[in-house]
Amino acid sequence: MVVSLYVQSSMDKFEKLYTLADVAVHNTANDCWLSIDGKVYDVTKFLEEHPGGDEVLLSATGKDATDDFEDVGHSSSARNMMQDYYVGDVDPASFPSKPTFTPAKQPTYNPDKSSEFLIKILQFLVPLAILGLAVAVRYLTKNDSIST
Repeated sequence: MVVSLYVQSSMDKFEKLYTLADVAVHNTANDCWLSIDGKVYDVTKFLEEHPGGDEVLLSATGKDATDDFEDVGHSSSARNMMQDYYVGDVDPASFPSKPTFTPAKQPTYNPDKSSEFLIKILQFLVPLAILGLAVAVRYLTKNDSIST
C-alpha cells in the first residue's frame, strides 16, 4: 500500500512525496522505481532501453541509488532524460540515519617495552658479536702462524 503526501513546491504545483519504503515496493521488471538524489523515478519503460541492461536498474531498487548513479558517470543527456521518468520526491525523514564513525579501540603504543626491546637488541647484537669474534680469531691465528 503506497501512502503518498502532496507537497507544494516553489512553483505553486503539488508534487507527490513518497517514503523510501513506498519506493522499495516497486522492484520488479514490470514495476521499477528508483530513488536518486531525493527524487523518485519510474523507470519501468526505460528498462529495455538502458545501455547497461535492466539488471543494473533492478539491482538499485529498494534503496537510495544516488551513489550507484553517480559512480557510473552519466552524461548530461542521460541526466536530462531522467525528467521524463520523474514521479515525485522521497520524504527525507524516511531515509535511515547514517551511522557515525567510531574508530576501533586499539591499545596505546608504548615505545618503552623494555623486555621486547631487549630481545630485539640481543637478536641483532649476538650474531654481530659472534661474527666479530670469528674475524678476530682468524686474524690473530693468521698472524701467529706467519711469525712462527
